[in-house]
Amino acid sequence: MTTTVRPGELADAAALAELAARTFHDTFAAENDPEDMALHLAQSYGVAQQSAELLDANVCTLFAEIDGTLAGYAQLRGGPAPPCVTGDTPMELWRLYVAKEWHGRGVAQVLMNAIDAEVHRRGARTLWLGVWERNARAKAFYGKHGFTDVGSHTFMLGNDEQVDRIWVRSIEPPAGIDTTPSKKAV
Repeated sequence: MTTTVRPGELADAAALAELAARTFHDTFAAENDPEDMALHLAQSYGVAQQSAELLDANVCTLFAEIDGTLAGYAQLRGGPAPPCVTGDTPMELWRLYVAKEWHGRGVAQVLMNAIDAEVHRRGARTLWLGVWERNARAKAFYGKHGFTDVGSHTFMLGNDEQVDRIWVRSIEPPAGIDTTPSKKAV
């Protein structure tokens, strides 16, 4: 089994809408009100919304595929960071989800490696994200990948105001890439 990562494109909007809604629902539905969940899914994961995100130069979508099947995705987003994010040139890891049938098979790790490379390529040196305070699995994953909890912000799930913890870490150059300026002969 080989996991490959590729950038999303507009033609992926319907597939992204389905995968995003399914993985969000699978991750959070059991602990949330069904009406709030339905409202959030309707507001966040339609084909029109995903099309807009795929066309937005401020959003980078990466798909993880196994034998041509979408196994997960990640989205990076530029823009202002919360005040508790103090590192240089921050970028947000807005979404990172793996379909439940692919959990435990290394897909999230492959996506995280691709995220690191993309963030570095875009010139960011700090990666931050919000993770629901009750999502122990995600907090363990991000802790394992060097993120630390630095604060919180509000996340609206439908009409339910929830608390996301903000996690942050520095981005190091990907292994094997020399980022030192070259010296020119005088």
